[in-house]
Order: sequence, then structure tokens, then C-alpha cells
Amino acid sequence: MTDGKSVRVVAAGDHFILPSLIREALAPELAHDVTELTLGWPLEPFGSVAEVTEASDAEDELIEALAGAQVLVTQMGPVTERVLAACPDLRLVVVCRGGPVNVNLDAAKRHDVRVCYAPGRNAAATAEFTVGLLLAALRRIPQAHDLLARQGSWEGATYYTYEHSGLELEDLPVGLVGYGAVGSRVARVLCAFGARVMVYDPYVHGEIHGLRIASLDELLRQSRAITLHARLTAETRGLIGARELALLPRGAVVVNAARGPLLDEEALCDALEDGQVSAAALDTYATEPLPPDSRLRALAERVVMTPHLGGASRAVAEKAARIAAEEVGRWARGEPLAHCLT
Repeated sequence: MTDGKSVRVVAAGDHFILPSLIREALAPELAHDVTELTLGWPLEPFGSVAEVTEASDAEDELIEALAGAQVLVTQMGPVTERVLAACPDLRLVVVCRGGPVNVNLDAAKRHDVRVCYAPGRNAAATAEFTVGLLLAALRRIPQAHDLLARQGSWEGATYYTYEHSGLELEDLPVGLVGYGAVGSRVARVLCAFGARVMVYDPYVHGEIHGLRIASLDELLRQSRAITLHARLTAETRGLIGARELALLPRGAVVVNAARGPLLDEEALCDALEDGQVSAAALDTYATEPLPPDSRLRALAERVVMTPHLGGASRAVAEKAARIAAEEVGRWARGEPLAHCLT
């Protein structure tokens, strides 16, 4: 809290959450409180930093920029023990993403730094992308496009045969594993398509769109397609493995735009090779970027792959900056923080 004093804010943006977006969102929140707003540089998304994940490796640059700053707003900035120890004036870190995976929360607590995040920023975008992946996998859209546009071949027309044609969503039994902000939106969209939506989520109660299924095994047995929406925890890591894939009706479709480690990729590759799973669509992977020797690459005829783009929309970037700025405004005014983890 500023107690009427001015505050220095560092906006360590990147190529998605632009520093200028953060600045514009902060302006109405801190019009009378900011003496200096440092616009950050475009941080690169992938680095190698101990303690944190999905972060830039720009610790030195971040330490330099944070000299004398009380507030950091960032998406990819590596807020490690080293950074926190080197920045004693820092009191608030606001991460423009759904979880502060780039922040060492234990170290932040020890240094008395509040850490906030932007929940729900990409729920709509990820839900729409998930449905797009499902449609692409069901109807082989990317494969047909590649044959015609890139290879100049009309061979994709073989998908207009009974043997090779895909499935349609209307009346299709689709199982949703997880019913949070993303899963609930996917359920509403699929219901509009006329799909037979089923949901497994032991932590969600009350009304849902679709039919609630009491166990994951039963959901899998009934689903011609599944989409994953669970949070990644110790409990859900490897949630869908060889045993679970074997429960699906033969020829089922698997979609994962949530977290890569929810799904055992080796087991999925095995299931794709023997036809237990006819197609898959993935936006997240156990290791990112996807390694060159991943078995998934050799299965591209049956796998739609995108490089973790589910939450990439302009609206998401603008919303994330706005949520972060509102949190900074609350802190500056001495109000309770809405999305604080420390």
C-alpha cells in the first residue's frame, strides 16, 4: 500500500502482453500515484530457470529494471529467489496469466511480496480453440488443407468416402474431463451443436450443461470423443494413460488444450498406432517446445498439433492487462486484493 505516496511500476511485457497494453490499463488506475512507469522489453517466452516454469531466462535484466520499484507487472518475468533477494523494494508482483508459474511463491512469502494473477483471462479463447481442435480432428481439416494447399494434391477427397470420413458433432457422445471456466464454456458450445455432452468433475456441484457422470471410467466408456479441462496437480498428472485410453470405444478422438502432462503421450501414440484412438488434437505437451524426436510428429496424419495457442487472442492480452492493472490499483489504494496467493 502506498499511503498516499507515489509508486514505481515496472511493466515487463512480452510479444503477447505488450508493455503498452499494461501501461494503458494502468493509467486510469494509478493516475495520481505513479511517478515512474518503466516499460519493459519483449521477453522471450522460453528460458531455463530453476524454481519456476514457463518463464523467460532474463533474471539479470529483470533485476536491473526493478531497481527501486515496488510493483512488477509481467507475464513471463522469472520471479525467482535471486530476483526477489536483489529487489528489496519490491512489494507486489502481478502476473498476467491464469497461474503464477513463473513466480517462486515460497520465496515471495519469505520476502513479504504479494503475488497476484489473472484468473479466467483466457477461458473463452481456450474454449473456442478446444472446439476448433475437436472439429479439426473429427473432420481431418488440417490434413486435407495440407494435401491441397501445400502439396497440390486432391487426395484429401478420399475423406469423402465412408471408410475415411470423420464424425459429426450432432448426437456425438463427447466426454469432458473437468468443468471449470474452460470446460463449462466448451459444454455450452457443444450442446448448441447438438452433441451428447457428458461431464466428469468430482469438485463441481450444481447444475451443468450436459449429463453428469459419476466416475472417469464410466465417462470414458461412453465417449466417442473426450476433451481435457482439468487443472494440473499431483492427482491429475498422467490422468489419461494406457488404461484409460483402452476404456474408450475403439476409434475415439482425444483433445487436449489444457495441460500436456494430463495425458500420457507415449500411451496416446500407442493407441493411435493400433487404432484404439482414431485421431487426436493437441495444443499442449509434456515437454514444450515439442521435441524433434517426439513420436507425435510421425503420426501427423492422425494428429492435429498446435504450439500452445489456445489462449492466444487479442482479447486475452487486453483482458489480462486490465485484470492486472485493477489489482495494482487495489494495492495502491489499500484495498483488499482480489486474486492474491501470498
